Amino acid sequence: MNARTFLKLTTAMLACCVVGMASAKLPAPPPVDPAKAEEAKKKAADGAKKEAELLSKAQDRAAENYKKTLQGTSAPVAKTK
Repeated sequence: MNARTFLKLTTAMLACCVVGMASAKLPAPPPVDPAKAEEAKKKAADGAKKEAELLSKAQDRAAENYKKTLQGTSAPVAKTK
């Protein structure tokens, strides 16, 4: 078997595998327990709230740092519209 025939055969087999995998059906997902879904939703909400608080604190620190460093400079601050 020469290299060309081997390449064609390998390509054909790969194409068959790809088509087979693409046409395969996945099993239906298991039913979601309402209690578990509610718990996951609460955890996500708590995490988002905590991250929002941390972001707010970081923004406050950045603003305070900016104000402190700005007071030491003699250059006027350009106003933006």
